Amino acid sequence: MGFVELTGLTKRYRGVPVVNDVSLSIGKGQLVCLLGPSGCGKTTTLRLIAGFVEPDAGEINVGGRRISSPGNSEAPERRNMSMIFQSYALWPHMTVYENVAYGLRLRRLAADEVGKRTDTILAATHLAQLAQRYPGELSGGQQQRVSLARALVIEPETLLLDEPLSNLDANLREEMRIVIRRLHDKYRYTTVYVTHDQAEAMTTADLIVVMNQGAIEQSGSPEDIYQRPRTEFVAKFIGGTNIFKGRWDGKDRVACAGGLVLRCGAGDFADQGDTAVSVRHHDIRLASSAPASDDGNWTSGTVARQVYLGSHRDYLVTLADGETVRTVTPVDIAIEQGRPVWLHFPPERCRALAR
Repeated sequence: MGFVELTGLTKRYRGVPVVNDVSLSIGKGQLVCLLGPSGCGKTTTLRLIAGFVEPDAGEINVGGRRISSPGNSEAPERRNMSMIFQSYALWPHMTVYENVAYGLRLRRLAADEVGKRTDTILAATHLAQLAQRYPGELSGGQQQRVSLARALVIEPETLLLDEPLSNLDANLREEMRIVIRRLHDKYRYTTVYVTHDQAEAMTTADLIVVMNQGAIEQSGSPEDIYQRPRTEFVAKFIGGTNIFKGRWDGKDRVACAGGLVLRCGAGDFADQGDTAVSVRHHDIRLASSAPASDDGNWTSGTVARQVYLGSHRDYLVTLADGETVRTVTPVDIAIEQGRPVWLHFPPERCRALAR
């Protein structure tokens, strides 16, 4: 049994379920990312855990104690949780030290205990030298670290984060992902982290829970979600991929449109209807000349677009039937737009998707 348990959790607005029969077990000290597009129900799930909204069905248990069920939910302030929002919500008239210490003083801790715990968390978040500054004198990344320090200093059982890095630029987001993971490894709070950014989830999470239309589509480790997606939605949402659809031959091949036949080395085939095949952009081999021998999983096309992105080139190739395939290559493979090319789909990188 997990430390945080969601069982059949459902929330409806005007009769429409935005969280639909969600069950999830989160271990003590685990960092779980709820990942998905806008409107998939991840923030509502977080707010249900926090106690800001009440479920219409199901229940939430923390540490073996039921804290939420229809008509019977503990108030947020009694749940021993800290929540960090997209906005930093710092008191502008308080210094960094005062902002961080505020929660401890509200709990009427002794002055020396307040000082000790505040100094410890300021050091852990690398904010000690900024303790006497005001929020308006800080950068966005520094303000986010203050928000984290304020949430952690009260030693919550559960830490909730609602897209905390969405207001930062790309470089600061990357830096803060590392900070969040470092602090988690140090304090091991049970953490639920909501994001729509797959890089954040891959960098920070022990467990990624992919949500779609209010339900859990798939959950697993970052490697499991990326390498072994079970549905088209997960394959497309986590990392770039091409999806081909066709008929399974009963063995290991799928006949797709335009005469392309893909031998698949992994995944599950559909007994009826189309089987989808996922091939990641970076797994496709691009060649400027025809293969010496065609052992399968080859096709030809024409370069429709080529973009230089510094670390790699991004190609869009049009096949004979008009379908397009996206692939990435090292920068030294430079083929002009309009030139014919050949594509190879390594069988071990072709994953069949029954759903």
